[in-house]
Amino acid sequence: MTRVRNRLRELRRMHHLTQQELAEVADFSQNFLQQIEAGRKKEIWLSTVERLAKAFSLEVHEFLAPQCPGNTKLSRKKVSSRVHKGTVKR
Repeated sequence: MTRVRNRLRELRRMHHLTQQELAEVADFSQNFLQQIEAGRKKEIWLSTVERLAKAFSLEVHEFLAPQCPGNTKLSRKKVSSRVHKGTVKR
């Protein structure tokens, strides 16, 4: 579980994605991804890991490898969030 959480965060940051943007690319809710990254999800199904890997154009074994793959790309175009546009309401 820790490897999934750490790899998800590592790849998300490598691609300069917010959790919201990754949620849109991977077709998950932002809340679900927050729970994974925060370690609040105690069990993750293989189908979830497959979808996360697919979001970065990876196979599951590449996603779970000890070293983070450096040649990843997003499977879908990201939609910029308000955070990146600088239009967050305060």
